[in-house]
Amino acid sequence: MPAPKRPSVAQLQKQCDTWNAAHAIGTTVSFEFIRGEGETYRGKSKSEAQVMGGHTAVIWLEGKSGCLNLDHCTAVEEATA
Repeated sequence: MPAPKRPSVAQLQKQCDTWNAAHAIGTTVSFEFIRGEGETYRGKSKSEAQVMGGHTAVIWLEGKSGCLNLDHCTAVEEATA
């Protein structure tokens, strides 16, 4: 069985641009280490999404020492007072 095709740099950049247009820095983000297994971390974004090394769309979150794959992140709507 062939390996799944990786997205192109242009597709990754579009993913980042779409995320950045919808979510400002400081947005609360839920992260799943393994997609579909449930939230493993929640924190605020401290960067815009960007393409790392031409192969992965990533974002940095407060409290984490490294970037996280954007495919594993979901923006969380916070209740307003």
